[in-house]
Amino acid sequence: MQVIDLGFNISLIDTFDLGKERRTGSYVLHAEELTIIETSASPSIPYVLKGLDQLGIDLEKVKNIIVTHIHLDHAGGVGLLLKHCPNAKVIVHPRGKRHLADPAKLILGAQAVYGDKFKELFDPILPVPEDRLMIKEDGDIIKIDEERTLTFYDTPGHAKHHFSIHDSLSNGIFTGDTIGVYYPQLIEHGMELYLPSTSPNQFDPDAMLQSIDRVSKLHVDRIYFGHYGMTEHPAHVYEQIQYWLPIFVAAGKKVWEEYANASFDAKQHALFQLLFSEVSRYAEENNIVLEGDILDIIGLDLNVCSMGMLDYLAKL
Repeated sequence: MQVIDLGFNISLIDTFDLGKERRTGSYVLHAEELTIIETSASPSIPYVLKGLDQLGIDLEKVKNIIVTHIHLDHAGGVGLLLKHCPNAKVIVHPRGKRHLADPAKLILGAQAVYGDKFKELFDPILPVPEDRLMIKEDGDIIKIDEERTLTFYDTPGHAKHHFSIHDSLSNGIFTGDTIGVYYPQLIEHGMELYLPSTSPNQFDPDAMLQSIDRVSKLHVDRIYFGHYGMTEHPAHVYEQIQYWLPIFVAAGKKVWEEYANASFDAKQHALFQLLFSEVSRYAEENNIVLEGDILDIIGLDLNVCSMGMLDYLAKL
């Protein structure tokens, strides 16, 4: 069980999404109103509970469970976690509230994509009672103790139901997937890699760039990612996502044109291969060998990114 102290009374619990280390995590803010940010999917909830137990946290003390957006790898387990936290409220973007109250569409969508693997990856997806749901609009603030306030910012681009949360104590921001994915596994090899997350079905590159610009103007000292961990180099994050996003879009347009008459699966495979070659080239130029779990995780991410990019292009 991996629980990391990030300083500023913040702990990170590894939630082992898809059975992989350092893929998703839940952040615990040790405050008068004890707050958890992100839950991952339901199969991750046993890890969340073990982590909370390791931290010596009484589940009755949990007051806020915040999800940056309602994609299942961030919020799929919130209904199950809530059953263990009798005094907690769930805080969600206004566009996400109805889907947590009635997750039927989320379930159907995941079943359509993942088929026979749905149960293993996501089951159960439990509804959140209406009286335990709380929305936060752009600019809303909650004070969770004397030293700490959280401010919510609407940050679309990855999804329309996405907000990011600024933490006053650490001058950090929890960005979910809006400002990309972080691969801490590469730090030990001397490489910082941040890639955009362009998954279906609300990816919008222009909105993503606007959200990055908005966050950059907050002058934060650290970024807390949904995937996975914390960096104290925010300027490098903005730079890399602004570098990679046009590459992803250009690759998508190239495949869209060259495979105009091909099936979606053929387009998706071609785009995945193109994106993977670009990332591999970048790694090689930085003297990094992609292997083992990190190779699997990047492959998983680029597979989903290629689907979202094609979905975006189909709507233009």
